[in-house]
Amino acid sequence: MKVKFTKMQAFGNDYIYVDAIHQEIIEPGELSKRISDRHFGVGADGLVLICPSEKCDFRMRIFNPDGTEAEMCGNALRSTAKFVYFHGLTDKTEFEIETLGGIKQIQLFVEDGEVVNIHAKIGKPEFRAELVPVTTDKETFLNEKIEVLGREFRASSLSWGNPHTVLFIDDVDNFDVHGYGPVIEYHSLFPRRTNVTFAQIVDETHIKIREWERGTGETLGCGTGCCSAVVFANILGMGARVVDVEQPGGVLHVEWDEEDVIHMTGPSHVVFQGEYEYEA
Repeated sequence: MKVKFTKMQAFGNDYIYVDAIHQEIIEPGELSKRISDRHFGVGADGLVLICPSEKCDFRMRIFNPDGTEAEMCGNALRSTAKFVYFHGLTDKTEFEIETLGGIKQIQLFVEDGEVVNIHAKIGKPEFRAELVPVTTDKETFLNEKIEVLGREFRASSLSWGNPHTVLFIDDVDNFDVHGYGPVIEYHSLFPRRTNVTFAQIVDETHIKIREWERGTGETLGCGTGCCSAVVFANILGMGARVVDVEQPGGVLHVEWDEEDVIHMTGPSHVVFQGEYEYEA
């Protein structure tokens, strides 16, 4: 069967987007494994299906390159919002998207018919250890000592529907993300594995991160990773509630408001469109 797709990028996260409202998609996990292969010409961090929703305007399903279904990705969410407008599935500039991590509010900024920026209200972070989940007797996992490959870190974990663990270090540019990332991802503390955000405090309104994404490896950007870094920097007294987060894919503007709701703002770009044929 043939599937029409659009490849989109939001600050380094490349995903393949498929309209699953007007196309029947069989075995999406298998499709994701094939279409996400970085050695194949399409290449991506995963597959995103835009589906109908009984709760709000659209439903987003996201699949990792290994075929497993993920809960939510902030960059993928913003690109989904642009996709539905770009392809005429909606003419609204404010709407809601259902994810496994809950319903998220979107605002598009449009100039001359083009979406130039996307604001996503992704809700409150969840700190309870059993929902992160983290193997610990404590209710939360905040600034805890962990030792990895002979080096001691302070780690904090939360969830947006998908777990993120943040470790603050002095220099992300010269850090061995590929060495430490997979070891932390599969650490026994995290029975469901975790995304790993390595963060450097430049000043209270400027954070730099590099992201090790579970099931994918290092990515050029991660929206929820940026938000996680802002939350824990603020909790630990190192950062403000309004922060620009620098990652290799670009700078994402993040606000953790007084009601503890996270907002992220940044663009998304259409890379190319095409058809992919596969046997289900």
